[in-house]
Amino acid sequence: MVKPVDPDKGSHRLVIELPNRGRRRVIDTFNRTDADAAASPPPGDGFLFERGFTVASIGWQWDVFGDDVLMGLNPPLADLTGEAYPGKNVVEIRPNQRESTWLLADRIHRPLRAIGGNESEDALYIKDFEDDEESLIPRSNWKFARETSTGIESSDEHIYLEGGFEPGKYYQLVYSTKEAPVAGTGLLALRDATSFLKYDSTELIPDFGTLDHAIGYGVSQTGRMLRHFMYLGLNVDEQDRKVFDGLLPHVAGGRRGSFNHRYAQPSNQSYPSYGHLYPFADVELEDPLTLRSDGLLKRLNAMNAVPKIIYTNSSSEYWRGDCSLMHTDPLGKQDVDLDVNARMYHFAGTQHGAGTIPQTRDQGPEGALGFYDYNVVDYSPLLRAALVNLEQWITEGAEPPQSTHARIDQETAVTRDSVLDRFDQLPEQITPGRSKLWVIRTIDLGARGDQGIAEYPTVEGETYPCLVSAVDSDGNEVAGIRLPDITQPVASHAGWNPRDPKTGAPDQQVPMIGFSRWFAATQSERQATNDVRYSIEERYESRAKYIELVKLDTDNLVENGFVLEQNAVDRYDVAVARKSLN
Repeated sequence: MVKPVDPDKGSHRLVIELPNRGRRRVIDTFNRTDADAAASPPPGDGFLFERGFTVASIGWQWDVFGDDVLMGLNPPLADLTGEAYPGKNVVEIRPNQRESTWLLADRIHRPLRAIGGNESEDALYIKDFEDDEESLIPRSNWKFARETSTGIESSDEHIYLEGGFEPGKYYQLVYSTKEAPVAGTGLLALRDATSFLKYDSTELIPDFGTLDHAIGYGVSQTGRMLRHFMYLGLNVDEQDRKVFDGLLPHVAGGRRGSFNHRYAQPSNQSYPSYGHLYPFADVELEDPLTLRSDGLLKRLNAMNAVPKIIYTNSSSEYWRGDCSLMHTDPLGKQDVDLDVNARMYHFAGTQHGAGTIPQTRDQGPEGALGFYDYNVVDYSPLLRAALVNLEQWITEGAEPPQSTHARIDQETAVTRDSVLDRFDQLPEQITPGRSKLWVIRTIDLGARGDQGIAEYPTVEGETYPCLVSAVDSDGNEVAGIRLPDITQPVASHAGWNPRDPKTGAPDQQVPMIGFSRWFAATQSERQATNDVRYSIEERYESRAKYIELVKLDTDNLVENGFVLEQNAVDRYDVAVARKSLN
């Protein structure tokens, strides 16, 4: 926890962070420290502290290797010895370089150890791309082991594949495991720790001060956790008190996650399982594909316990296949309004994590690498404003700006194919294979799926539609909150990026990463490459005129409530101007 030294001088408002994969980043994000996750973050520019927030991070994730930096949870283990068939676990493997050994977990997390007996019942499958049909790999080709400097050693925490895992392929291991952590205790940790701090902390923490309001913040994985928390109706504690007054799920998209079923590994982010199940939208809708009627906030509405919610998403969440389902019907035929207590903001032309200057092309998890240099659009001013708007909505009843995203009725929500057709007109542009774009399908988890005990591989059915923002002639998105990077562009900014050929499967997307491709500086340079995008000198008569236009658009964002006055002149506009308009 980080709190005011004198609680009476604070705002009596609590921000609760769910650490993403154990990393405490809420202070680094909102205070813009530019620091790596640490046990004690630097203050940055003090944004959260100046507003008087008390900030607390809650360990909730059982498969985190805890240390001074990473927070986790030690859950109880379920005793399944009395069950004739306790079910199996599944691990997804997505290599970006050839490796013979893989930990039985997503990234570097605590694995569920393999039993290793009844080996014929365990199975390893391979697919060429995410939505492909899986093929069974012969059992003689792999074992529960790892390759070391002295040879192949038996291991209940690893899988060894003869010849190695091929970059760009998708593998799924279905196996029996020795333990069953009660992963759902993470959801209760969030509820009960927040309730304690909000209502009952003074007895155990005398100098903590009183708190009037609690706001929950989750990013990516933990944003999906907040969506799952709401779906289960957990925003009421054991004394029937409302826990969160507001929630800010950031870059979570329309899915939930692996947070509350047998053998759940919260670190899993893409394998089709419980997090991919209907519903996706706030309001109750009938799904013609599954014949289910449900809504994300159905339980909380029945309990009169819906918090104020601001969803914020980048373009990458749309391009992975699920985000448009938050605000369209399941067939993608018409727009659907959010709950009256919710807003949804799409940060146009952005990638999963805020972009930075200078531009980079660093390797991601497990060596993931995009083909183009990464997206530079820094959306952090928009995220700050979203938090303040949420705070004022809760405490003052001040309505935040209306939801801003692509819409079917405005013809700004379109198919990905149509957008890629536009990008194909750019010089030396590589686009992903249309048939290999990520999708969300209906899924069948087996006879005991409703009890939280799934059968794998998941049986997938019909495909839900995926809509994204339409783009202009430069390839920049026309819907959502458009920063000056988009309204006065010097580049094309996208929320998707092809895989680098060195990591295999160059016709597929790399997860969560976008790109920025700069315009030519002069007309002659543009004509030399047959670039259809006007050059910088053709667009802006001078550097001074460009900066004037950027300031004007920034003022409009401030007036409309999407950027705070204190951030109106910020690095995200001036840095691009300095880099590109010398």
